[in-house]
This record gives sequence, structure tokens and C-alpha cells, in this order.
Amino acid sequence: MAETTGRSEAMTAPETRSPELQHGDGRMRTDLEALTADLIRIDSVNAGLVPGGAGEGDIADFVTDWLSARGFQCVRLERNAGRPSVVGIARGTGSVAAGTASAAGEDRGRTLMLNGHLDTVSLTTYADGAGLQPRIVDGRLYGRGAYDMKGGVAAVMLAAARAAEGELRRGDIVVALVADEEDVSGGTEEVLDHLRAEGIRIDAAVVPEPTDEVVMPAHRGFVWAEVTVRGVAAHGSRPDLGVDAIVRAGAFLTALGELGERLAAGPRTPLLGTGSVHASLISGGAEVSSYPDACTVTLERRTVPGEDAAFVEAELREIVDELAARDPEFSAEVRVTFERPPFDAGEDSAVVPVVREAYAQVTGREAEVTGMQAWTDCALLAEAGIDAVLFGPVGAGAHAAEEWVSLDSLVTLSRVLERTVREFTA
Repeated sequence: MAETTGRSEAMTAPETRSPELQHGDGRMRTDLEALTADLIRIDSVNAGLVPGGAGEGDIADFVTDWLSARGFQCVRLERNAGRPSVVGIARGTGSVAAGTASAAGEDRGRTLMLNGHLDTVSLTTYADGAGLQPRIVDGRLYGRGAYDMKGGVAAVMLAAARAAEGELRRGDIVVALVADEEDVSGGTEEVLDHLRAEGIRIDAAVVPEPTDEVVMPAHRGFVWAEVTVRGVAAHGSRPDLGVDAIVRAGAFLTALGELGERLAAGPRTPLLGTGSVHASLISGGAEVSSYPDACTVTLERRTVPGEDAAFVEAELREIVDELAARDPEFSAEVRVTFERPPFDAGEDSAVVPVVREAYAQVTGREAEVTGMQAWTDCALLAEAGIDAVLFGPVGAGAHAAEEWVSLDSLVTLSRVLERTVREFTA
């Protein structure tokens, strides 16, 4: 782990006052536009997803320098070389770490984390490096990661800096800018390990993944599994000897489709609806002239609260057992390969109403509340006992050929985040 530490007396020492931050919306829009563009220009393609990807090293350097210059105490975490995450902390007057409050004392302030990921998906849909060349058209900022989620990261950075230089707070502001969310979320896992090791308690978190200004206190999880259907290898001219694993996999695929229909028609959760399932990959056979002895279907089962890997494995085994009962030559094995749990903040969340109220104050409108169908790092935060919620900007094109974020929405987002930080850590 390489560590870069900002000034330890950021809240009190005159020489550590941050650079001036302009508070008008016009200036805020200019600052957000410039900061988001700077982030887009830095190649941070996830190296786990894309062989040879740049990784998060350069962008971690940038955000560390930016936050440190504004008084945040920054630590760079790099369990895997080239895949760093950054944690920046602005201490409050009731910070346990600062020695001004006990962990259980009444004077301890509430700590709020703003969590965003630094990595992006690939640039292959862009020609000649255009994905790293931000451009503005009709109030939209285009470029890889603009929507997912460098615009959100810029809003976090500006909101945290503005809140940190404002009136005194009891609670700490923690900015966690992480690697690897687009693959296996190693960055947030490393951050949580670090916080536990350092005894830093996080009371709540806001994650500004793209939500189109909808408050999302829940999202679905997923389970990945492989079902390998067995056959008997034989010369293509010997149907009396061969058992075609690929043909028999067709029966499994049909049954999988029927499972998907049952899920869609089944009981719905209030925020997330139902689970779903789809076949993602299929492989089998060795050459055209032989009966294949195996065919493997790789599938993804999207889950809602109450469904986990064991639940999904039981579903798949039930399908396999039913097929085997109908066809004595059908044989298959089920293997769960990966799981990420669903997330639900629950009705007793303390941070969700703060975000909703902040949105109403900023916009004069009541926030829409629903669940997200995709998976995010919120689930890992919730597993660690952190009260979390998703709220992010308007835009389009996440993982798509062309990606953009609304600059007006980034202003709204940053103002909502700033108000949320001030209220929650007061």
C-alpha cells in the first residue's frame, strides 16, 4: 500500500485553507464541467475487464492531488498493482480519529461516505481515442465515463470540498473513490477492509451511480452459474453409440426460458419487481464429425431480497432433476461460480430521507423513489453495516457506443450531495 497523507489539521490550521470554491450555480456548473472533463481525459479502463486496460493509477493520482489540496487526508490503497483506490477524509469536531470523542460518546458525529468508482468499461466503441476527448453539445457532456460515473465522481469531489470548508461539523466526511466496480468490485472491498482495520466507522453512504435523479434505496443482486450437460463422445456416423450433449442442452435451455417466464409472472417486490434469468454463454463439442460429450451453459440469475446462491442452485437442480426423470440419457451438473447479493436499505434508513429532503430543497420537487435493476457497490456497503442509497445524474449511454451526462443535472446532484453531507454530519 502506498500512502499519501494530507495535512492532519485540515479543519483548524490557517495554512491548510482550501482553494476558493465558488458557490453560485453558474460557477458550480463551470467547475463541474471542467472537473468532469479532466476525469474523462484520463484513461481508466478496467484492466480486469479489458486485457491491457490502463487501470486506475493515473486517475487515482489526479483525485488524490485534488482532494489533498483541499485539506482532505488521503490514503491510496493498492492491494493489486495498478488498481488503486483513494480514501479522503475531512475530520469533524466529533471525530473519534481526532481524539475529540469516544466511539460510543454522545459527542461523536455521524460520518457520511460519498462513494464513486474511477474505472470505466472499454473504449472500443469509440474511434481514434474519441472516448477520452470530452465535448459539450446542447448542455450534454460526452465521453467515456461521463455518465458511469466520472460525472458523479466530479459532483462528489466538489460537494465534499464545499461542505468541508463550510460551518463546523461533528461528523467526518469520507470520500471513497474506488477501482474495479465494473468488474468484481475489488476497490470497495479493499476500502472496507482498510476502514475496519483503522477502526473508522461509517454511518451512511451515498453512491452517485447514474439514476437520472431518482432516489434508489434498493437494487437487484445476481448469481452466475454453469450447467454442464453430459453426452457420450462417438464418431459422427455412430448414432447408436453417441449421445449428443448439445441437443440435450436444448431441453435445459427451454426449461430455463420457462423459469424466466415464471419469475416474471411471480410475486413482485415493491421497489425491484421480480428476479430474472438468461443464458449468457454456451460451449460444447470438439469437431464437426463427432458427437459432443459435453455442453456448458453459463447463465445469470438476477436476484431480489430473499434469493441467494443456494436458492438459485436449488432452482437449477430442480430443473435438471425433472429433465433427468423424463429422459434417462439426460445428465447434468450445476455449479455456482459467483454471487453478489441484492441490496435494500429498508424503511428505517436514516440517510434516504435526508437525500429526499435535500432534493426537495434544491429542486422544489419531490424525489421519485424506486429500485435499480443493476448491481452496485451499495450491496457491499450494506453488508458492512452501512446505511446506503443510490442517487446520481441524468444522462444516457452507460456501457454504450456514446455516453453523455447532463451538466444541469450534475449541478443538481452536487448541490443535493452537499446539503446531504451538511445535514447528516452536523
